[in-house]
Order: sequence, then structure tokens, then C-alpha cells
Amino acid sequence: MENMWILRQLSTADRLTANKLAAEINQSAVMGELLVARGIRTFEQARNFFRPDLNMLHDPMLMKDMDKAVERLTRAVINKETIMVYGDYDVDGITAVALVYTILIGILPKENLRYYIPNRDREGYGVSIAGIDEAARRGATLMITLDCGIKAVDKVAYAHSKGIDVIICDHHQVGDELPEAVAVLDPKRSDCEYPYKELSGCGVGFKLMQAFAQKNGIELQNNKDNGPTTPLFHCLDLLALSIASDIVPITGENRILAYHGMKQINSNRASTGVKGLLKVCGLTDESGKLTKEITITDIVFKVGPRLNASGRLHEATEAVELLVNHNEEKIQRISKNINDYNSERKTLDSRMTEEAKKQVYADPDHDKKKAIVVYNPEWTKGVVGIVASRLCEEFYKPVVVLTRTQNDDENSDFVISGSARSVGGFDLYAAIDSCSDILLNWGGHTYAAGLSMKEDKLTDFAERFEKYVAQHITEEQQKPLINIDAELHFSDIIDYNNKFWNVLKQFEPFGPGNTKPIFVTRGVSNVWGEAPVGGRISFSKLVGAEKKHLKLIVTDGSCYKTRRGADESSQQAQINGIGFNMWEFFEPLVNGIPLDVCYQLEENHFRDKKSLQITVKDIKISE
Repeated sequence: MENMWILRQLSTADRLTANKLAAEINQSAVMGELLVARGIRTFEQARNFFRPDLNMLHDPMLMKDMDKAVERLTRAVINKETIMVYGDYDVDGITAVALVYTILIGILPKENLRYYIPNRDREGYGVSIAGIDEAARRGATLMITLDCGIKAVDKVAYAHSKGIDVIICDHHQVGDELPEAVAVLDPKRSDCEYPYKELSGCGVGFKLMQAFAQKNGIELQNNKDNGPTTPLFHCLDLLALSIASDIVPITGENRILAYHGMKQINSNRASTGVKGLLKVCGLTDESGKLTKEITITDIVFKVGPRLNASGRLHEATEAVELLVNHNEEKIQRISKNINDYNSERKTLDSRMTEEAKKQVYADPDHDKKKAIVVYNPEWTKGVVGIVASRLCEEFYKPVVVLTRTQNDDENSDFVISGSARSVGGFDLYAAIDSCSDILLNWGGHTYAAGLSMKEDKLTDFAERFEKYVAQHITEEQQKPLINIDAELHFSDIIDYNNKFWNVLKQFEPFGPGNTKPIFVTRGVSNVWGEAPVGGRISFSKLVGAEKKHLKLIVTDGSCYKTRRGADESSQQAQINGIGFNMWEFFEPLVNGIPLDVCYQLEENHFRDKKSLQITVKDIKISE
């Protein structure tokens, strides 16, 4: 399916603002445009964007019910009550439990603190009966739920019947009825006036700990010279893992927390457990030294999947144990286990994706349908979300992937449960919510959700889901789009002091709400060199075992100034790049056909040398 390119167009007023801002910060007009597109319009906003400060975090007491939560937690700590820290089995829930447990273990005796992650297959998503029973068995009188609980009306009532108070820390969409918990912390509550609504589940847990520390006089100031000075700020690496892996917007408070969390990781101040993960990901050498600067992308594609794998195929409690542990031998063992789970997950992922694709193609009407619903009772529940993402990417339709599981009650009927993923701009949560009367449970976000139903409701759900999508999805939402931030000449990028790249790097960390910019350069041609025996040789070539990837060295004919000492000269701008699976454009390139290339800028590391290159997102023949 051919991608549609959309070049961002600023209004006349926004362009004037961008030019004014660019002049104030002494940068190019393009930088001004990139900032304005991110809602940054003043010098002060630009300064705060480029220099995120922990002192800019909002007062946690602004969150609805925070006063109640802090009062109940403080009372539990003073009275040495047993507290159960309960979280979801994905990275967000795992890191949230690890963060809250790490803070409280420095205050409470170990025997008064427990943590619990539900088993994905036996208990399913969210607060479970088994988890509450375990809390009661352990003598817990307070449960803190993290990254779950906002719809657990019946489960919270059950906990209350067992003599357990509940503090909910969640960030998912609120249902029609709030659980009758001691406190319900969720910035998405309609009656919550907290200024930032997009915190991760771990972020909401962090705000509870921040408020608890403020209430009890724990110093929160950050030592800028020597790094964080309190246990609360020692956990910023966990927040970075959460924010990156849960795909929440990296704006506002999330940007501040992710920025400092990544800074902690890259300055070798991550927790011992996180360092163990980095090692099995190949991001550090045997001595623990970083092999490269770690980015949000590394967390999303390398660290996060390994943490998730423990909950997908085993027990996510093991991942929490890794993150709260300081024993090197145990960390090494658990890290290896988690790495092995991830390898197993990859094998399952590949097989299930192929089976799902065959199921799609077996439907003679699949081309006409606007959505995909597939089901196989033998699929592994922990991997269906990944399969949904693969299908969504390939077919570019909202996708639901389901398998068979069993409820807590061993005597109950089998149910179908699974995961859903959406295309850009389409509200998946609303589509699933429209079928809520036939669902047992559901929840999630605009682009990702989970759901369950009785097996006999599958056909009804598939028909109603398809009908809703067909009625609400727009033509634009059915085409893969590449949103391009700006059109550049290579001479805009390349200069003798790398000014453009050095400023662009300060836009990090990238993610939703602050995506890595995509640029387009038009009329690109191949760079040629002289062959040893005469004639010329192409610097661009096909690489990889199957010669599927296009390694290119190209120019757009623009020139930039170079300086050697006091002398200035002009040189044609050319740049290296890589286009994965773009072999079909090699022949046009070497045959002199001008190409339009859209790309992201990257820093390439090879043998301790750094160079600027482009990672090609798409190529079109120039008009």
C-alpha cells in the first residue's frame, strides 16, 4: 500500500511566530517551525522545552482524592499496617509496582510490605479476586493498585468486604461508575483538575509518592551537580521505561520525567536491575559500560519487550523482583530468564502472525471490510497484542485478535479475550465501547485496548465491531500517512559545526506528541566516484544477505560553506543513508532518475566514529 505524504503547512500567523521565535533563540527558521508545531511559541516555552526541570513538576495535591490517599497511606505507615502494592503485568504496571515498593521499603519493615502482579492467563487484566484473597491471606489492610483498578467496582467492593482499603492509581479512561475506594487517583477523571492528563500508570504512582513525601517532610529538591539525592528521584529510570513502553505522549510532565530518567540511565546511574536488563539487550558491554547513547527507541524495542515477555509467557512478578533487587547474582539470573522468555515470545509471535494472516486471507470479503477480527483458541494470550500490532501495520485497519482463556473460577465457562490495535486517528476505545453490552470486560486507550467476552458472543461482536468501524472511519484514516515536518536541502542540515544536528538532538526524548521529525528532500541523485580502471562507480549499493536494503550516498545539488582555519569554501552537500527493504529504487537511482526522499536524521556509530546519516522512511519518483 502506497504511503500518502502530508507536508505540514503552517498558517501565516504561525509562520510569523516561528520566524520570530527562531530569531530569538538564534536558530534556523526550520527550528522555529518545529517548535511552533509542538505548541511552543515563546522564548520561555522554548527554554523550558530544551531544559526540562524537575522543579517544573505540578503539585501532586492538585490531583483529585490525593489528600485522601496521602492521609490513608500515612496512617498505614505510622501504624505499620501491611500494604499490598498491586500492579498490571505490562511494563507500566511492573515499573509502577517497583517504584512504589522501592520508596516504601525504605520506610516500612519488609514484613509489612508485599507486591502482587496477576497472572495473565489465570486472572486476566486488572484487579483479580485471587489477588485480593492473597492480600487478605497476607494480612494486608491497604491495597494500592497501579495501572489498573479504575473500573474494578465489584473487586473493590470485594476487597472492602475482606477488610482491605483500596487506593487506586490509574490512567485509563474512566467508566460510568467509580469504585468506592478510599481514593481514586486518575487525571482522566472528569472532576479532576490536575493540569496534566497524560501520565502513565507509573507516573500516577510517582505522584502519590511525591505527595506522600511532601506531606511527611521528605526533601525533594534535586541536586543538579551530583544527581538525585532522594529515593524518589532515584526511580526516574523506572519512569522512563514506563513512559516509553506505554506509548503515552512525551509532553508536559512526561517529557520532564522521561528526560531525567534517560539522563539517569545514560550517566550510568540506573538501578542495578535496569542495568541487568541493559546488559542482556546488548546496550552495555561485559563491564557494564554503555555501548551507545540509549534512546527512547531502545527502550521501546529492546528493553520494554523483555520486561513484557515475563508477563506474557511466565510470571511478571519475576520482572518486579529484578527491578527491586540489588543482588548481582540474582539479577544476572533473572535477566537471563527474561531474555530467554523474549526469544520464546519472538518464535510464538512469528507463528501466530502467519496463522492470523492466513485467517484474514481465507475470508473472501476481507478486502471490503474496514476492520479485522480473528480468533484461535490455541493462541497464547500474552502474544495476541503483538500480533494485533503486526496485522494493523500490514493491513492498515483496526484489528482485534482473540484467544480462549478461563476465568478465576475453575468451574466457569471459557471466555474469549484479547487485544485490539488501531490506525492513526481512529478511536478504537469508542468502537469497543459500542459493543460493551456483550463484553465481560474492556479497557484501554484510543489506539490500544483489551477486551473479553463469552465465546457465543464472538460472531455478534465481529459484526457489530465491523459495522461501527465502517460507519465511523474516514477515508483519510484508511490510508497510511507519513506526516512530514519540513522540506529541506541537504545544505540546511550539513554545516561545518553540525549546528542543525546538535540543536535537533535537544528535541529528545522523542515519542508521541514529540515525534522525531521527518524531513523531505526533493530531486535527490546518486553520488558517483571514479573506478580504479576508468569510468565511474556508484557509491550507493544494495546490501544485506538478500540485497534488499538500499545503502545510499546522495546529493540534491545544494552547497554549503566549509571552513579550514580562516579560509571558507563551498562544497556540494551529500549525505549517507539507509533504506530498509527499498531495493526497488536502486535501478532508478543509478539510472539518473531524480528521487524525492523522506527521512529521519540519525547519528551513526562505527568504530568509535560518529557521522550523520538519514534513515529513509519512503521514496517517490520526482514529478
